Amino acid sequence: MEFVEDIIAEVKEDFNRRREQRRSLELNWRLNMNFLLGNQYCFIENGDILEKGKQYFWQEREVYNHIAPIVETRLSKLARVKAGVSVRPSTNDDDDVNSAKFATSILKSICAENNWSSLMSEANMWSEGTGTAFYKVVWDNKKGKAIDLKKGIYEGDVDISVCPPFEIYPESLTVSKISEQESIIHAKVYGVDEIERIWGVKVEGEKVNVFSMDNASVLGGFGYNATVPKIMSEEKENACVVIERYSRPTATRPNGRLTIVAGDKLIYDGELPYINGNSGDRTYPFAKQTCIDMIGSFFGVSVIDRIIPVQRAYNTVKNRKHEYMNRIAMGILAVEDGSVDTDNLEEEGLSPGKVLVYRQGSNPPVMMNMGSVPSDFHAEEEKLLSEFVMISGVSEVTTYSQVPSNVSSGTAISLLLEQDDTRISLTADSLRAAVIEVGKMIIRLSKQFAVVERTKRIAGENGDVELKAFKGSDLCSDDLVFDTANELEETTASRKAMLLQLLDIGLLGDENGKLNARDKTKILDLLGFGNWEDSRDLDELHLKKASRENEELLTKRVKPDMVDNHDMHILEHSKLLLKADVDEALKERVTEHINLHREYINFDEGVENLIKQFNAEGE
Repeated sequence: MEFVEDIIAEVKEDFNRRREQRRSLELNWRLNMNFLLGNQYCFIENGDILEKGKQYFWQEREVYNHIAPIVETRLSKLARVKAGVSVRPSTNDDDDVNSAKFATSILKSICAENNWSSLMSEANMWSEGTGTAFYKVVWDNKKGKAIDLKKGIYEGDVDISVCPPFEIYPESLTVSKISEQESIIHAKVYGVDEIERIWGVKVEGEKVNVFSMDNASVLGGFGYNATVPKIMSEEKENACVVIERYSRPTATRPNGRLTIVAGDKLIYDGELPYINGNSGDRTYPFAKQTCIDMIGSFFGVSVIDRIIPVQRAYNTVKNRKHEYMNRIAMGILAVEDGSVDTDNLEEEGLSPGKVLVYRQGSNPPVMMNMGSVPSDFHAEEEKLLSEFVMISGVSEVTTYSQVPSNVSSGTAISLLLEQDDTRISLTADSLRAAVIEVGKMIIRLSKQFAVVERTKRIAGENGDVELKAFKGSDLCSDDLVFDTANELEETTASRKAMLLQLLDIGLLGDENGKLNARDKTKILDLLGFGNWEDSRDLDELHLKKASRENEELLTKRVKPDMVDNHDMHILEHSKLLLKADVDEALKERVTEHINLHREYINFDEGVENLIKQFNAEGE
């Protein structure tokens, strides 16, 4: 039997070992973030990020940051990747299809409650800056509807958060997949009050090193200084590192192990709490997203790693070029020793209208000929700009919103844009894989913990919101697929154009080339004009009413209303009859209901014929 003190000591020792093991990686991440912010005169030395100031007072030390617009362009492209996924039904049966649609709605509702789009943007920024980002999907007992406010009891709900790579410590840095790691530590700094609020445990506060922003005065030029933001380490007071170590299932511990240590307190030591694996087993609550995968490494690499040498060379060329121009513009005086007052000349220079007094018999000061800026500077600058494009995979068209001077063909511009999308597609694939993994965890956690019926706000296809009651057993499938194809290759405009072409050639109509009401509704929705059409809203209401009647027909007889769109209702009710498990009683009720709709149709046609006959006789 393990003692509490031994468990705490072993976990802390394991954490310190992993922290030392990946210290070099953390330094690279911090260096990347500094270069992204513009602090580009820093380097790694003696296990820390150091800065180097000017060597001479006249030295040019400006930063011409090309990394920031490249990363911003990549982030804007990744923002086009749709976060929406759908649950795929296990069979084509209507019950499975409807259950999958309902699970999709629940999934979207939970993502909306967790502000998923903002979380994905945050993860993209960490991924582009450091190479890796992690999503953590857990069940929070403090979320959801309050059951007993006095006792602080809530329904609980899924909680999604983004973990920077600084917080994740794997067992091995050479195992790339999360599922193959023997254990993973999530270490995060909390205030002591927050620890007591979350876990109900009081711990002693201490000073903990955290990363923060500050200004670095390492820039400037001849006669001026400038500052730039930098990433630095500082101490946070009254805080504590909470260490959560997740261990995969073993023969002795078939449900795995989770150990949580804060300071000198053992908060939890037991089995993994979440049944979130593919085969109904317990595993880690993390999903990984990388910028660029690296062979034999758990963490990915950032495109910034590749650009840093080019950025340093570009800054050097630009600054040396400006120093040369300063010499040409301000000039360099050659003065005979003792011929003039050199102190006055240094302070005031050769101002316009200045009376320059020099010693009789000596040579007057003369300006040295500095020539012109060598063409090599310009040639090297152009080469470095082309290297930015080659290494980052982001062309001038998307980074600088301008077409290269040597490109005038529309086809060539389209090829440039397509190449940009191809280079970033690897990052987009990693993002999409992480989104699917997060979606699966959401469904599985809801199935595990939502044992009591609860309500969710569900957004309909036409934007309306309604409350739906469900419990975990209603979510029968966790096989997720994306709603759309690769959004980087197909834009919204291109899909709309394709839809209009299909309509124009008549492929979407029936044998007479006509569209029924339901197809019109769907097409208007795809084109983005659905909310402008009153008829579209009316058709949606008819379809929803017919679906509600189908649910009621399962247990009782239902009479149609005179205001129903009888043709649409008959189509929806006929789908219910085509199910394989329809019994005779249900078949009788549905058939009776459909016949009543047909009577309304015949009655309306009879009235219309009588009106026509009356009008004809009157004429």
